Amino acid sequence: MTKVAVVILNWNRKSDTIECLESIQKLQITNYKLQIIIVDNASTDGSVQEFKKLKDIALVQNKENLGYTGGNNCGIEKALELGTDFVMVLNNDTVLDKNLVEEFLKAAEENPDVGIFTPKIYFAKGFEFHKERYKSEELGKVIWAAGGSIDWNNVFGINRGVDEVDTGQYDQVEEVDFGSGACLFVKREVFEKVRMFDDRYFMYYEDADFCVRAKKEGYKVLYIPRAKLWHKVAGSSGIGSGLNDYFISRNRLLFGTLYASFRTRFALLRESFKLTLFGREWQKKGVIDFYTGKFGKGSWEN
Repeated sequence: MTKVAVVILNWNRKSDTIECLESIQKLQITNYKLQIIIVDNASTDGSVQEFKKLKDIALVQNKENLGYTGGNNCGIEKALELGTDFVMVLNNDTVLDKNLVEEFLKAAEENPDVGIFTPKIYFAKGFEFHKERYKSEELGKVIWAAGGSIDWNNVFGINRGVDEVDTGQYDQVEEVDFGSGACLFVKREVFEKVRMFDDRYFMYYEDADFCVRAKKEGYKVLYIPRAKLWHKVAGSSGIGSGLNDYFISRNRLLFGTLYASFRTRFALLRESFKLTLFGREWQKKGVIDFYTGKFGKGSWEN
């Protein structure tokens, strides 16, 4: 029987994690065995004590906050040790459709050349960026990501369909540039060949980097619209926040340097010098840390 491991990363958000687990318990399971792995990134809110009460959960406790990359890598390593066939990396602030995993497995069977699958992700009700735009009956149907595309001229990852009400415009199975790290369904062999998330990123751009590396090894990234979930998108880490400024500024330079064209890399170089002069505080720190090779958590203090 096919084995699927779900890796959920937690950092001081035990209520989100518990709600996510409740939706996982409602999954339709007919042709696979499910293993749940919770990775705790040194929470201080009593998360670990709460998780220890749960049955049939593998718990990985980190002694420090290793970020999205390091935390999930610990969970992926555990999943591979347990002999899983597929790893689903899942944000803890998500709620799943009951058929999510079965749709992924069906797609994997139909597309043996694909290594990474990504779902249709909606905003959870009340977490839309522009709540005033929508009618009440449209809430829960507003798309956050229908796969991702990369603007290589400007080195930006773009969630396809973001802020659009779902009317079937993204109902085609198709290859995409990357899948959001909120939910990635990955064949075991991809991790064995490509390895895991690059720890230099800590958070942001690590999902695009992973997908680009997988593509270079011959694996496709496929968007599966019948696989669905809802994401409680965090507004506190959005555009203009210190966290966003720091990691996006630094990691965009890293990602662009690794994969973009020479012309684009030169444009990024010029832009980075402007940021050191006129950017916001954490943008400046992000650029400086890139050039001094200070990756991982870097200078981020919060």
